[in-house]
Amino acid sequence: MNKNVTAILLCAGSSSRYKTGTNKNFEKINNRTVLSYSLREFALNKYISDIIIATRESEKSIVENIVKEEKIEKSVKIVFGGASRKESVFNCLKKTCSDYVIIHDGARPLIKQEYINQCIESMKEFDAVTMGVKSKDTIKIADENGIVKNTTNRSNTYIIQTPQCFKREILLMVHEKAKDDSATDDCMLFEENGYRVKIINSDYTNIKITTFEDLDIVKLFWKMNDNKFE
Repeated sequence: MNKNVTAILLCAGSSSRYKTGTNKNFEKINNRTVLSYSLREFALNKYISDIIIATRESEKSIVENIVKEEKIEKSVKIVFGGASRKESVFNCLKKTCSDYVIIHDGARPLIKQEYINQCIESMKEFDAVTMGVKSKDTIKIADENGIVKNTTNRSNTYIIQTPQCFKREILLMVHEKAKDDSATDDCMLFEENGYRVKIINSDYTNIKITTFEDLDIVKLFWKMNDNKFE
């Protein structure tokens, strides 16, 4: 593929649902940080030209040390994130001129090379793609009082993950058009502007560490797979 691809890793969030007062991206698995695993996979990928990491200003030195310890050979920029996920992504988009950007939660440490490749290779046909898994449970839509409004069809209901890959110029445009920061992922901005988003089937190990219990689940997956993610 004769295109430049920038990987954007997000670790600027407040980790408010993690409820330990620490950034989940800096938790340790086998003496390496959660962010280290995500960073290394993108650094090793054949399509990735360079990497941008969104972080909080107060944690810049921590991220710099992680990059140094991983001995990353590709160009890595550290950009200060914003008050929302959307703002963090937008700050990163302004620091690259690549054809494509692939965005990943730093707190998904079990990302696999095959998924990064599938996302990027699918850009030949689509403007936006995302990893996702079919929901195992019935999903109900409720109002603000918890009253069910409708029920989704489980057969075509997906739990969306990252990475997500986009044509950078279009993503930058929909970010600039967005009136608020309510989007929980960048695909929402594409959807709101009438663009099609392709879902690529992932697996259930590609979880995001959101609560403290999720860290234990990741460690369990690690053990079950004989550390094959290393």
